[in-house]
Amino acid sequence: MIGARHRTVARPVHVTGIGVHSGQEARLTIHPDPDARGIRFLRTDLPDASEIPATLDHVLATDLGTTLGTDDTNRVLTVEHLLAALAAAGVTSARVELDGPEPPILDGSFLPWLVAIEEAGIEELDAPVPVLKVRRALHLDAGDGTSYVVGPSDGYHLSVAIAFDHPTIGRQTASWKVDAETFRSEIAPARTFGFQADAEALHARGRAQGSSLENTIVLNGSDVLNPEGLRFPDEFVRHKAGDVIGDLALLGMRIEGRIFAELPSHRGNVELARTLAVESRRDPEGEAIVDAAKIMEYLPHRYPMLLVDRITHFETGKRIVGIKNVTINEPFFQGHYPGHPIMPGVLIVEAMAQVGGLLLMDSIERPEDKVVYFMSLDKVKWRRPVTPGDQLVFELELLQFRRGICRMRGEARVSGRLVAEAELMARVMDR
Repeated sequence: MIGARHRTVARPVHVTGIGVHSGQEARLTIHPDPDARGIRFLRTDLPDASEIPATLDHVLATDLGTTLGTDDTNRVLTVEHLLAALAAAGVTSARVELDGPEPPILDGSFLPWLVAIEEAGIEELDAPVPVLKVRRALHLDAGDGTSYVVGPSDGYHLSVAIAFDHPTIGRQTASWKVDAETFRSEIAPARTFGFQADAEALHARGRAQGSSLENTIVLNGSDVLNPEGLRFPDEFVRHKAGDVIGDLALLGMRIEGRIFAELPSHRGNVELARTLAVESRRDPEGEAIVDAAKIMEYLPHRYPMLLVDRITHFETGKRIVGIKNVTINEPFFQGHYPGHPIMPGVLIVEAMAQVGGLLLMDSIERPEDKVVYFMSLDKVKWRRPVTPGDQLVFELELLQFRRGICRMRGEARVSGRLVAEAELMARVMDR
């Protein structure tokens, strides 16, 4: 659904400090984005570096933090603290420039980021931001004891449970309604934490190079080593909640739902975000709004070349979402490849084009007498293989439609992961 408006910072925000894992100093600036293009990172220390959108498609790693990037060089480590503060402040669009591999860790909490953002001021933009409204119960088992339950709710509610075999932590649970005021007072001051016994192994892996008692709660076998102690008795679960908020900000949507996170991890948080991304593409009841029989009234394709099973979302002249269930019985699997079935990339794009054709058919008179001929493909990329048992979710957006010729941009996803994308040009002709 479309709800509130995009927001950006009113003035640039400047922050300098060292990264907790890289140990390198970086100057970071959050620039206003009046064009509402989402959160994007740019490494100014790398020549000819491209922007890194803060989206699920650009998650490179989730080990001890969330890393975004376009490749192993053009990447940004540990983005979750900054993303959590931006999300709590309601900032959905900004250009984040930094001259190092990692945002400053500051005091290890989210609070300095939130204060800096709020001091710069917030500006509302004339562009709607998507709202993810959870309409049904979902369960995700992410492995290693990490699991999530999501259900409907008014507003954004988060419950978190953690457990560590340490006398200072043990099992901790907490729940909040996530809004700017609650985040500022209950979650933002909570700092990241680690165990002294793990320090040598982390350093050997090139991690925790910038960690110190000034930015990390450090625990030995029984105590907290920081002389000032804890800010809250349950500071640990509060910080984990902030990490969940930061990782889920990669959805690029405002959340309306209740989330229960059991032993959350960055890997699990990102997997949950991908699950929610798939859910957001369903219509409110999760049902087909156009089934196979209706599809065949509009498309001339028939078995085995009809590659659309149903349409689940439709906005006339704007956007369409279609589904293709990939089964082992697909005829192309007999030869592509025996013993290692992979859906041919050209057929993924063909299925995408068929969904796009249905979007066009609603914009013309007497669609049953028309056919869509595709004229060109551009910016085609295949990201991941598609195999039997996958459900392909195609989302296409109409970019231009003039004099019977249109341009569309399409994406194909499996379980929220991008598997293919393309820009397509087509002409509507008489049959």
